[in-house]
Amino acid sequence: MSGQLVAAHDPAHPPIDCPLRKQGLDPAQLRPFDDTAKYIAFLERPDRDAWQKPDAVVHALRLTGKEIIVDIGAGSGYFSFRLARAVPEGKVIALDVEPEMIRHIHHKAMNEGVRNLHAAFAKPDDPGVPAEADLVFMCDVLHHIQDRPAWLARLARQMHKGARLALVEFKEGKLPEGPPEAMKLSRAQVVTLATGAGLALDGEKPDLLPYQTFLVFRKAR
Repeated sequence: MSGQLVAAHDPAHPPIDCPLRKQGLDPAQLRPFDDTAKYIAFLERPDRDAWQKPDAVVHALRLTGKEIIVDIGAGSGYFSFRLARAVPEGKVIALDVEPEMIRHIHHKAMNEGVRNLHAAFAKPDDPGVPAEADLVFMCDVLHHIQDRPAWLARLARQMHKGARLALVEFKEGKLPEGPPEAMKLSRAQVVTLATGAGLALDGEKPDLLPYQTFLVFRKAR
């Protein structure tokens, strides 16, 4: 263009590759930043660590540091960033159906230089787990899914043999944290749903979390 200078692209500093634009979403159409910021602050509130025990949960997964992990329903990335630190030679893919959360995780990862964490928009009816994933992690997500048997069956088909699924869900009964009682899933329900999808119970930490069950399943074949 005449009379204007156009800056040349510096290959040493590649442009920020917005995951929402890659998937055909317009970031300009997202919810107001103030609303999103309040939700993120709620998920990241300091007192949550006392009962959620995120570091203990990650430690209990007994990771080798090389796994490819998918964090479904990642929200603010509360677990995603901790998982990324635990697999320095691996990768974490943070999935969420809320584009505002994907934008937040992407920007935070870029700002903090977390190169092994990638965020992507998920569809409510499709787990969207890549075949190479070694671990699928879900914290307080399963009770939000509408058709759980069909969704979990699809997830199991996407997992490779030997891959694990870690499920954290709120226990039944009156608790100071968690969703309404009508939304909760009992331990028996979670086991029935996962095994019905073709996954085998591989481990459990019944005493680790005060308000939640922590079950790990494995795809045996």
